[in-house]
Amino acid sequence: MADSFRDDQARGRFELDVDGRIAFARYRRQDDRLVIEHVEAEPALRGTGAAGRLMERIVAVAGEESRSIVPLCGYAASWLRRHERRG
Repeated sequence: MADSFRDDQARGRFELDVDGRIAFARYRRQDDRLVIEHVEAEPALRGTGAAGRLMERIVAVAGEESRSIVPLCGYAASWLRRHERRG
């Protein structure tokens, strides 16, 4: 199972394609923040970890762009709490 990640800036969403199925996150870049409005995975992807892999990629993008993540979506907020880096 190979994942393909892309930033569809025209639509304001990150997409993770998993064998033709899509998990996506609607977002907006706002100053030094990346606001995650909604995360969703196709029903066939639920429970496979696809949304979590998508969030990992989003965290990487935010890091590359030196942006903080503002999760408006409950899933994104919960995922970020569970994966908070402790230093």
